[in-house]
Amino acid sequence: MDINSLFEIAVKKSASDLHLVAERRPILRIDGALEEIPKAEVLPRATLEKMVYSILTPNQKEKFIAERELDLSYEIQDGSRFRVNVFWEMDNIGLVARIISSKIPKMEDIAMPQVVYEMTRARQGLILVTGPTGCGKSTSLAAMINLINSERTANIVTLEDPVEFLFKSEKSIIVQRQLGSDMLSFQAALKHVLRQDPDVIMVGEMRDLETIAATITLAETGHLVLATLHTHNAGQTIDRIVDVFPPFQQNQVRLQLSMSLNGIVSQQLLPKSDGGRIAAREILINTPAIANIIRENKIPQIKTAIQTSKNDGMITLEQDLDRLVEDKLVTEEVAEYYLQTLPKV
Repeated sequence: MDINSLFEIAVKKSASDLHLVAERRPILRIDGALEEIPKAEVLPRATLEKMVYSILTPNQKEKFIAERELDLSYEIQDGSRFRVNVFWEMDNIGLVARIISSKIPKMEDIAMPQVVYEMTRARQGLILVTGPTGCGKSTSLAAMINLINSERTANIVTLEDPVEFLFKSEKSIIVQRQLGSDMLSFQAALKHVLRQDPDVIMVGEMRDLETIAATITLAETGHLVLATLHTHNAGQTIDRIVDVFPPFQQNQVRLQLSMSLNGIVSQQLLPKSDGGRIAAREILINTPAIANIIRENKIPQIKTAIQTSKNDGMITLEQDLDRLVEDKLVTEEVAEYYLQTLPKV
């Protein structure tokens, strides 16, 4: 069995991820649970190494051997695409591939709240999609880009590592740039993106101080900027952004955020009652009250402000979990488990 056959099985099984580890059978993540591919053989170290190298270009192989890690996108014959990470563990090669849907998601496909539609229709400002790894942040960003592409003329530039969903220009121009092949770093790409006449900029991940600073500045200069962070809720997101900066800059960053932030969508993926997974979301809209909380560094008050601002379209993750249980989309046991795992902030 070659590696493309394993990719095909992952797609047919509707898996989210494929794991290949030396001396183990191939493993799929399906609806959040890991399970071995039935009747698959154990992958000897040499076999797995040959499989992985078969999908790498000579330059990628050289980089992987030198840096011991590599991210890439990969496509098989039927058009299915994967976001692949290859790595070393105990001197063996390993691979994890995220399956990327060939269908560009629509906002309604992922049950995005209506208030996020309006947030996405803004002509400038910063929208953050946050959550742990594997919670569907890339899918949510793709749905937002898809909405803009279908509704208005705009020059959309995406900066990704690697490129995941492949967009086709409809009303908008969409330029997708991949780290490594199209740009050397997020910081460098953000520095020069203004020369490309963008209306909308998507930053795959705000990873460091320079990227975060450039992203906030772009949102201040009349562009709509979409980006992600690995944080669990709105309060933690604000703290994470501010804390990246040295103390003497933090008040200025709070001021910038209070003026440029449109909103934060924090999400978790939960098992559905009838199979599959569904997102539970916390939504923060940057109202004058929220902006004042950010400016005055009263971040612990954000949760209360969200709870009492339902009329503005805001909702806490706990409130959304209650809705999902009430609508019988998730069980009480699942909701309770996720409540217990949430950060106590």
